Amino acid sequence: MNQPISINIPRVDARNGAAPAILAQLRAKLSPAGDVVSPKGRELTLKVFGEALAPAAVVDRICNDIQRDGDTALLRYCQALDGADLDAASLRVPAAELQQAHAAADPEFLQCIRRIAENIRTFQSAILHQDVTITPKPGVSLTQRYVPLRRIGVCVPGGAAAYPSTVLMTVVPAQVAGVGEIAVVAPPTKFGSYNNDILATCHELGVTEVYRMGGAQAVAAMAFGTDTVPAVDKIVGPGNLFVALAKKQVYGHVDIDSIAGPSEVIAIADDTANPAHVAADLLSQAEHSPGSAILISWSQSLLDATYAAICEQLETLERSDLTRPSLEAYGALILVDDREQARRMTDAFAPEHLHIQCESARQLATSIRNAGATFIGNYTPVALGDYAAGPSHVLPTSGTARWAAGLSSNDFVRSGSMIEFDQTGLENIADDVQLLAEKEGLTAHRLSVSIRR
Repeated sequence: MNQPISINIPRVDARNGAAPAILAQLRAKLSPAGDVVSPKGRELTLKVFGEALAPAAVVDRICNDIQRDGDTALLRYCQALDGADLDAASLRVPAAELQQAHAAADPEFLQCIRRIAENIRTFQSAILHQDVTITPKPGVSLTQRYVPLRRIGVCVPGGAAAYPSTVLMTVVPAQVAGVGEIAVVAPPTKFGSYNNDILATCHELGVTEVYRMGGAQAVAAMAFGTDTVPAVDKIVGPGNLFVALAKKQVYGHVDIDSIAGPSEVIAIADDTANPAHVAADLLSQAEHSPGSAILISWSQSLLDATYAAICEQLETLERSDLTRPSLEAYGALILVDDREQARRMTDAFAPEHLHIQCESARQLATSIRNAGATFIGNYTPVALGDYAAGPSHVLPTSGTARWAAGLSSNDFVRSGSMIEFDQTGLENIADDVQLLAEKEGLTAHRLSVSIRR
């Protein structure tokens, strides 16, 4: 019988309060500034631009070209970067093709999509902001109003795998919020806008606007608009480093959800956890390649058993050739003193996904402030959140969970206040307004009140 393969996952003893440098190193590598680009991507950059440009320089050139030249630059980059021979007329997926994809889709797949969409709608509807009006004093009405965004763009990856789940996790929250126009972009590949499941999912959700474009060029086209692609007000959805940098570049011209880095998970487990389950959870994020998978435990035996399970399970995975280097480059098995050290370390890293499989898991979960999404207990693998639970799987990465939140229906509404006073309400507050205006030397402000008294 063959022995399980060995994997060079970094193992760190962080007991006695030591802060493992590996977490800081991983955080640096996994940020958009870490320039995590595949060798193939670097070769393509050299071929297209004739020089070994840094990713940020590539994105800067693409965005500037498309802002200046519109469709001409967009189609040129679609050809150069994706090998897609498109013209303006073929950039948008025809309605008939969306309908055909839906008609040809596996009925069981469509039923699955409907069930998941309903899960997402139920959760996103429950958390959606509602208008609030108060009348704190006679003659005063104050309202916080929420208005759906007019038009948004959704990035769906399609380089190494097809992601109908991303269509669900971005489109449905926007629909719950009441967004009127939703444009989906996916690379012109067999996993993107030529993928039957992607097109069928769009049609099932009522999305009629789908474009065959990806990468930084798609982000730029949606942000600045072209003759073929109307500009949007907000761009959401995951992507590679070039997509993340492009979103950063166009932010301020349009809104974005986040500047996302590679997928990441921290698992906290003790001897009550099943090592095979923990191993599977780590592998599920590492297979994104790049994807970070970190296990923190105060049990040496759990760490050892999980490592053995990873080696065994890796042999059975279709993407093992991608998953193994991802584990070795961005993974870690960390031994700590106790739960408290695990908590502090996790809060400092602020992971996108946090999976807790230990005694009193919920209590530990509530004590950790910084995580994009937390999965509690032995029967809540991260894949439930990735695919079907209800909260969106578009989550803050690269340590931004310290201050950012996952995508939700509330990200597709814009809030604004409505203030209404009658004469009595004005009279009751006028003296305070006039006094502050005088202190600040803004006499026109004071006059606008006093003239009404």
